[in-house]
Amino acid sequence: MADEEPRNLEPVRNVGAKATLLLVFTFGLLAAFLGYVLYARGTFEETQRLVLMADNAEGVSVGSDLTFSGFPVGRVQRIELARTGQARIEVDVPRSAAQWLRASSVFTLERGLVGGARLRAFTGDLGDAPLPDGAVRPVLRGDTTDELPALVASVKRLVENVERMTAEDSDVNRGLQGVRTLTDRMGGRYGMLTAMLGSEEEAKKVIDAIGRTNEVLASVDALARRLDGLGRKLEGTLATADRRVLGEGGVIDETQRAVQQVNAMLGEARQSLARLDALLADAQAIAGDTRAATADLPALRAEVESSLRKTGRLIDEINRKWPFSRDTELRLP
Repeated sequence: MADEEPRNLEPVRNVGAKATLLLVFTFGLLAAFLGYVLYARGTFEETQRLVLMADNAEGVSVGSDLTFSGFPVGRVQRIELARTGQARIEVDVPRSAAQWLRASSVFTLERGLVGGARLRAFTGDLGDAPLPDGAVRPVLRGDTTDELPALVASVKRLVENVERMTAEDSDVNRGLQGVRTLTDRMGGRYGMLTAMLGSEEEAKKVIDAIGRTNEVLASVDALARRLDGLGRKLEGTLATADRRVLGEGGVIDETQRAVQQVNAMLGEARQSLARLDALLADAQAIAGDTRAATADLPALRAEVESSLRKTGRLIDEINRKWPFSRDTELRLP
C-alpha cells in the first residue's frame, strides 16, 4: 500500500502544453462559430445604404428587418431624429437583395394589434431603374391602432341603427307587417290578384271584365273570319270582271273592233259624199251634160244609203253591248 500511493501522485507530463492547446482549440472553435454566424448574417457582405423617413418610428428598433414578399432584404442599422422632426431610419441592403428594390418601390411601416412594427417594401415593376445607393424614401404608415377609434365609432353607429330598425314603430317592422298582410291576401281565393287589388270583390270584377273581353275578342274573331271570306269572294268577282272586260275577247276588245269597223264605214261614207260633191260640181259646171250626171246620181245615192244603213246597224250593235248600253227608263227606289 505504501508503494502504490507515490505512483498515483506522480505529475502528468506536459500538462501546461496540453492545457494551452485545449484553450487555443476552444478559442479557435469559438472564433470560427462567431465568424460563421457573422457571415451567415451578412456582416461581411457588401451592402448599400437606404434612408427611410417616417413620421413616427415607434416599434422600430435597430436590427429590425426590411422585408419584400415576406423575405428580409435589409436590416435597420441606425435610427435618429432628423432636423425636420421626422424619424430617420438607416437600412443596410445587401447587394444581392438590392435587385428587388427599384426607383418606384414603395415602403410602408405597419403596426398590428399584436407584435412590433414591420418595415415592408413593394415593387410594382421590376423593370424600373435600380434603387441608387443612399436613396432617401418616405415611409407610408399603416397603423391598425390608429383606426380603432374610427372603427369603434362605426360599430356604435351600426348598433344604434340596428336598435332603431328593431323598434316597434320602426319602418322595418311596418314593412314586415305589410309583407304579412300581403301574404295573407295571397292565400285568399284569387291569390296574387287579391293581393294587388286589396279585396276579393275587386279581383272578381277584374276577372269578370277579362271574361267579357274574351267574349268580345271571340266576336271580333268571327267577324274577321267573315270579312276574310267576303274579301276572298270580292277578289274572285273582281278577277272575273277584269277577265271579261279587260281580258282577251272581252268587251273592250269587241268595242275596239266595232269602233274600227265604224271608222272604216265612215271613211267609205266620206268617200261617197266626196264623190257626190264632185258630181254636183260637175253638174253645175257642165249644164249641157245634165242627162249623164243624173244617170249616175241614183247609183251614188244607193251606195250612200247602203253605207248609212251599215253604220246604223253597227251603232245599234255597239249600244246593245256593255258599257255602251243605255237604260233610258227611270226607276224609282
